[in-house]
Amino acid sequence: MKNKPVRKTEQKNEAPFAYEGLDRVIHERARLGILTSLMTHPKGLSFGDLKQLCALTDGNLSRHLSVLEAEGIVETTKDVERNRPLTLCRITTPGRKRYVEYLTTLEQVVRDAAASSTEQQAGIRDLMPSRA
Repeated sequence: MKNKPVRKTEQKNEAPFAYEGLDRVIHERARLGILTSLMTHPKGLSFGDLKQLCALTDGNLSRHLSVLEAEGIVETTKDVERNRPLTLCRITTPGRKRYVEYLTTLEQVVRDAAASSTEQQAGIRDLMPSRA
């Protein structure tokens, strides 16, 4: 007997806390900071400004940008300004979409945790003796 294929809605009900939308590329702390910085600066940020905003070293920022570029989430352009090299970093349109989808999943995590916390607090109140 063949196994019946599992529909996505069934998978969600079977594992409601799997959070498949938590994108591992974005979820890393430094990359999350980089993307948040770039989302708030749609025209882009210089490498130096991004480094300062995210408290990263040149090497760390460069490595994380390489990962994000390889995924098509950010783009960097190199130029010269006042006879000095300038690297400008921007989030791409698909990167922006992917980031928003990630945040939507993260918001669900927060809602689930808050609901669980509220349920637990209600259960604890039910167990506490009344002051009669």
